Amino acid sequence: MNKAEVISRVAHRTGLNKDKVEDAVNAMLVAIGEALSRGEIVRISGFGRFSVRTRPAHTGRNPGTGERIPVGVSRTALFKAGKPLKDALN
Repeated sequence: MNKAEVISRVAHRTGLNKDKVEDAVNAMLVAIGEALSRGEIVRISGFGRFSVRTRPAHTGRNPGTGERIPVGVSRTALFKAGKPLKDALN
């Protein structure tokens, strides 16, 4: 399912206009992204938790040549499903 399908399903389920639902979904995604960029944890009760993990610098390999290359420190977003979501999947 992509973002457009999520918007369509939420609009159908709530009876709200698709444009308003799209604005709300976009605002939520921006808010989550901004919080993560500040290093905050975003908890959505009954759904899960978004957080940021810092990956340390390390030496990698160029897959084409096998040459060793330095890879700098990077940050990545993580999602951990909450118990209600896990239960719904099993």
